[in-house]
Amino acid sequence: MGPSTELEPLEREIVDHLFELQPAYAVALGLHQYDGRSPDLGPGATERWAEGADRLLERLGRVEAESLPPDRQVDRFILRLLLESPLFDLRDAHELERNPMAYVGMFSLTSYLAREYGPAPARVEAMAKILLAAPAILDVGRRRLRGPLPRPFVDLAVQIGDQLPSHFAEAEQFATDRGVIGGLRAARGVAEESLRGFVAWLRQEERPRATADFALGPERFRKLLFVREGIEVPFEEIRDAGTADLRRNQARLADIVREARQEPSALLAAVAADHPRPEEVLATARRYVDEAQAFVREKDLATIPEPASCRVEETPAYSRATTTASMSPPGPFETAASEGIYFVTLVDPTWSPTQQEEWLRSLNRPMLRNITVHEVYPGHYLQFLHLRAHRLSLARNVYTSWSFCEGWAHYTEQLAIEAGLDGGGRNAEVAQLHDALLRDCRLLASIGLHTERWSVEQATELFQREAHFERLPAEREAIRGTFNPEYFAYTLGKLSILSARRRFLASKFGGSLRRFHDAVLAGGSPPIGLLDRLLELYPAS
Repeated sequence: MGPSTELEPLEREIVDHLFELQPAYAVALGLHQYDGRSPDLGPGATERWAEGADRLLERLGRVEAESLPPDRQVDRFILRLLLESPLFDLRDAHELERNPMAYVGMFSLTSYLAREYGPAPARVEAMAKILLAAPAILDVGRRRLRGPLPRPFVDLAVQIGDQLPSHFAEAEQFATDRGVIGGLRAARGVAEESLRGFVAWLRQEERPRATADFALGPERFRKLLFVREGIEVPFEEIRDAGTADLRRNQARLADIVREARQEPSALLAAVAADHPRPEEVLATARRYVDEAQAFVREKDLATIPEPASCRVEETPAYSRATTTASMSPPGPFETAASEGIYFVTLVDPTWSPTQQEEWLRSLNRPMLRNITVHEVYPGHYLQFLHLRAHRLSLARNVYTSWSFCEGWAHYTEQLAIEAGLDGGGRNAEVAQLHDALLRDCRLLASIGLHTERWSVEQATELFQREAHFERLPAEREAIRGTFNPEYFAYTLGKLSILSARRRFLASKFGGSLRRFHDAVLAGGSPPIGLLDRLLELYPAS
């Protein structure tokens, strides 16, 4: 048996092993044989999983990279990270001992509700199974979480837990509308009762003794960069590159300010004031989706594989605490549904009038247009259309690099301005720069919070001072960095793609942006550290 032939069954074993721990991820990729499955998160089960991953890594190590074709050498590396990444979560980050969101986050039903991929009765049955698993999962959480827990983790888990019942109500309404309620109503009651108890336990016992000790620390942060992105560059260099990008974006904004003869705060306030009313947000986003698709075609920025269809919906209740807008694409293995869903978070009616106005100002029209570029065209939805259009290896269909995905989407914001979005209007570039400053600050906040012992207040002040954010969204961003250090991905990925563009655009793609972008998107969403290698392997034309 040759090395390439030897890698194929091992590739399948590694992916199957990953899905034992992460069946919801398999469902999101479109593998519906995993519908309704929940993992066993007990200490014994996860240790057995980790030991199995160790054995698979040992076998993978015996397949010599040099004996494989170049593209399979890439796949071998990706397979390594598919195992080392969850091992990092279990053994280094201790997610199941430190983060209650690891448990309350197990009950998303969006994959079953979002698109009509199969018969409603089967989807309702799968949702009922997920809900019925809640008592066992949350009981494991109570026994396994070791307080004192990080305060931001507890607060967000409580917030998500409080919002999940409305998400479960959406599932029951879905079942009722289709006349297949089955056991879903009873399952919902079981899940909500156990969730109430878990959230009450967090509030009463864990919240009073929670601490600000959330940081990974420098060594684990370095390892995170490798297992997620295949990057071994010191994080200090990444921090310096992010600081340089921050200064470049601030300098360009200063140029616009001088041209406009306004103070920065006045210019940004004028842009923010141009926001839709609460009831207009979704309709505005839908219009921008159509405009962005036409813009990509008109400017010949990239190929848009067909079929291409994207609808706009309100963000599900359970995601409102952590999401401004997001894209739910069809998975690469999805066979019955190809529609993307662009979620936008609307004003929360429980907020004060001041908070509601701040939120709408952050979703002003130029900003919402920029967000649409990021989430839909030529950002995430176009990216996933290409993923589905190419015949990729199993490893590349399964692996998702956040720095590649978010880096591409963030890069396209700058690309759109370069191509003359909104007729080259000043406000469009101001919105793009405002978001670029936000992403620069995310990178700096991530490194500061997790390697330099920054407080949440220090990170909040960074977003206010350097990115001109108002208090509410600045604090949300800072809190997000405590539990999601990987939000460095936006700037890290963008800078990697810009570097590759400088290196390859003229020399390999004859200056054609469409050819370069199609090549970037042809390899799936690999670790961003492999981008140059993949472009080197891409056939010249």
